[in-house]
Amino acid sequence: MNEPELTRLLTRAAEEIRPARPAEAGWERAGRVRRARRAAGAAAVAVVLLGGGTTALLHRSGPPPATPARPSVTSVPTAPVVQRPPDRLGQAGDPLGRLGDRVAYRLSDRPVSRALALYQPVDPKTGEAGPVRVLGDDGMVRELDVVTLAPTRDAGGNEAAPLKPGGLSPDGRTAAFAQTGEVVVVGLTDGAVRRYPLTGYLEHVVWAGDRLIVGDDDTAYELDRRTGSARKLPVDPWTLVVPEPTRAAGDLFTVGGWSGDGGLAVRRFPASGGAPERRPVTTGELPPGYQVNEVYGRGWQHGDRIGQAGWTTTTGADGTMIGAEGVAVLDARTGAVTRLLDLGREGRAKGCCEVYGWTADGAVLLRYDAGLARWRPETGEVDWVASNVPGLLSIATR
Repeated sequence: MNEPELTRLLTRAAEEIRPARPAEAGWERAGRVRRARRAAGAAAVAVVLLGGGTTALLHRSGPPPATPARPSVTSVPTAPVVQRPPDRLGQAGDPLGRLGDRVAYRLSDRPVSRALALYQPVDPKTGEAGPVRVLGDDGMVRELDVVTLAPTRDAGGNEAAPLKPGGLSPDGRTAAFAQTGEVVVVGLTDGAVRRYPLTGYLEHVVWAGDRLIVGDDDTAYELDRRTGSARKLPVDPWTLVVPEPTRAAGDLFTVGGWSGDGGLAVRRFPASGGAPERRPVTTGELPPGYQVNEVYGRGWQHGDRIGQAGWTTTTGADGTMIGAEGVAVLDARTGAVTRLLDLGREGRAKGCCEVYGWTADGAVLLRYDAGLARWRPETGEVDWVASNVPGLLSIATR
């Protein structure tokens, strides 16, 4: 099995199914098999409704001492490179906190001015996916009733829910859904539906500003919504990083591979064409013994940083390895890990904590238990954004 195939396998497994058993010490890489996705993406839930405690890993005892303040200058302590969430999260008081509210309207009756997010509930017990919901900037939830969406599927018949993390446009006015043989684009401000035929088992959709990138198992396309034509892109649709909207016309990035074969890397695909540049993911500023081994879900760009969920290990002085879930901030220019949110392993399903984007002020949004949390890498703060929203999410740029 070559590197791209293994990368796609790992990404699918984390994004679409919840493993039946936890990983063993060292998060054994052998024995991974092609996932059999449950109908409607049941395990995109990928959370464990247990206690919030995490396994303690080797980490610094606390933030380094603040630099003494100079006259008339306030000293701000530097957050540690490796951070952990508190046992109990505070409330962020974010508008996304209404994601779990009951449906108030149908989109056809009351379109939005701007959508904050899309949400497709998935029953944690049965795996059944409900209709896609639209949270408007007025705080009200609508049901997306203007189109009937089918699950995405691959050539083997494995299915997943149609809502993907990159499906909502950055401005919150349009939603796109990959379907078998076509791409469906919905205007959320007027309920208009457009269908673009495109041969293949389409499973991916990512907005790059106004550009729309879709993909099947191994090929990415840029769809021209004016003409309906599509051109192939030289990027892997599974590992494509969602570009920052202000840089949407620029270079594209992917994060993929795994450290066991030396393949975990950030790849930059120049907008001007030419050969891609490869930057191996390095431990960067992490303390000795820490390593990011693999990644899953979408990476999200914010300036020269990429927020990416993954699996980590910590090696103790005696050589013992402890595996954990984590969210890393990578330097897109060098591949170095500059911050790591250590989420531990205790009480968490493998692939629990997918990244869903950044806020305008530099916080990472991530899946946390059955909800959504906000992590500020510069300070180490972690807060609740929304609770009890099991299922699929797509969030507009904020």
